[in-house]
Amino acid sequence: MRAKLNKNLYRAILILTFLAVNAMIIFGISSVWGFLNTGASRSSMLHTEIKSRRMYLPEVVWDTSAYKGRTMEAQSLQEIERDYLNGWYVKNLALQSNKPFGIEDYYTDSARVNLYNIIDFNESRELSFTTTTTNHYPRLLFYSADGQLVVFKDRKVRSFRQSFISEELIDEEVDTASYKVMMLLEDGFWRVRHIQQITSDFKSEEVAATPGWHIQDDEFYVQNQKFQIKGMNYYPQDTPWDMYGDNFNLEVITSDFKVLKNQGLNTLRLFVPYEDFGKAGILPAKLDKLRKVMDAANSNDLKVILTLFDFYGDYSVLDWTLTQEHARQVIRATKDHPALLAWDLKNEPDLDFESRGEQLVKAWLKEMASQVRRMDPGHPITIGWSSAKTAENLLETVDLVSYHFYEPMENFETSYQALQEKVSKPVVVQEYGLSSYNGLWNPLGADETEQADYHQYMQKQFASSNIHYVSWTLYDFPEIPSDVAGSLPWRKKKQTAFGFIDIDGNRKPSFEFLQ
Repeated sequence: MRAKLNKNLYRAILILTFLAVNAMIIFGISSVWGFLNTGASRSSMLHTEIKSRRMYLPEVVWDTSAYKGRTMEAQSLQEIERDYLNGWYVKNLALQSNKPFGIEDYYTDSARVNLYNIIDFNESRELSFTTTTTNHYPRLLFYSADGQLVVFKDRKVRSFRQSFISEELIDEEVDTASYKVMMLLEDGFWRVRHIQQITSDFKSEEVAATPGWHIQDDEFYVQNQKFQIKGMNYYPQDTPWDMYGDNFNLEVITSDFKVLKNQGLNTLRLFVPYEDFGKAGILPAKLDKLRKVMDAANSNDLKVILTLFDFYGDYSVLDWTLTQEHARQVIRATKDHPALLAWDLKNEPDLDFESRGEQLVKAWLKEMASQVRRMDPGHPITIGWSSAKTAENLLETVDLVSYHFYEPMENFETSYQALQEKVSKPVVVQEYGLSSYNGLWNPLGADETEQADYHQYMQKQFASSNIHYVSWTLYDFPEIPSDVAGSLPWRKKKQTAFGFIDIDGNRKPSFEFLQ
């Protein structure tokens, strides 16, 4: 009996050992497979991600009015444009990383040689270049009868480049150049066969719009009438920071606008959140809601300062064409709206100086201002700096100088005068306010009476010097998202109580001093 048990136990051990060894083998194979695929999905290894998803979106305006050869099909032109821009994209990636990934997909054998030589040269000397193009104006010259070859001039290509040695920035420039390009259709890709810089023959046919505004003696005029901005940063109470979401309520928004109009205000500052609106692929439903909000503003004789790129913070050069595509779609949809007063490029971009680099953030702002002004020369541009001191940045870039003021009210006159002495443009106090929260997380904070005293004082300052102002904000809010004010409770709770109307819909004492 004992011998039989030992035999069965021996068999069981053998079986378990066999299963364990096989499990280890399977685990080992899967681990190796996972390791080999780490950091590079199958699609990225084959570069199908670049081909299937537009990752590089500079503005492209084709001229196909006169060319030789076969009739160009619309789909073929789209494919040529896609692969040509992807060629720029992979070349920019290669110059930044000194790695040739993707070059073989978008350049022919002979065209690759020069690029590979450049990459090797740069790598040997620790050189790298961060580059993007923002505008292309190609003119079609020839399309072969078999649909396998195309020739065109890409005129006045606007580009931005940063040059680095050992990862240290040494130069930064904006340039324009024109190229003659030959492309061949090979293996499903339109590949660049030849690209040579040429003298530009491009003349823009754009007619500049006549602005409905001007500045005279540091005063702001709209339709030849002096205009003092008396405004409100606006979010609905029930859907702050999700104003255009599923709970969008135009009736509530319109009612709020009537309140503001009746209190003597004439301007709203509204926000376009970058990711929520779809980034480079703007969601049509969001744009439709934005237009309805602007219609409601117009029906109440309220102008709109539209703040672009809310909650955007990347600024990387290879991301620029995506942000500009986002701006193009918003501007195209709203630039002719009668309520539009001005474009605010970015809310408090100086808060990103430390994390993203001051020089990079400023470069993005300057290029974005250039693009917005080109797309809509009919409206002024501003930037919502977080303080009077940082509003001294990029004075030559903006038309209105805007800043936010959350210091003790006694500091206002000094900081305002210091800024105004350095600028010759209208200055807008674009955000200001005082929280009335004085609970557990801020026991020494102001109460509603002190909040009213603050607004009374600020209104006296504004009135005495005809200062443009936009207060923060109409309502107290029940909750503040962590991505707005961070996760610290004393910061979030303070942000809930800047409003002129409390959580229950009651007008606080400060409401008397909206203007």
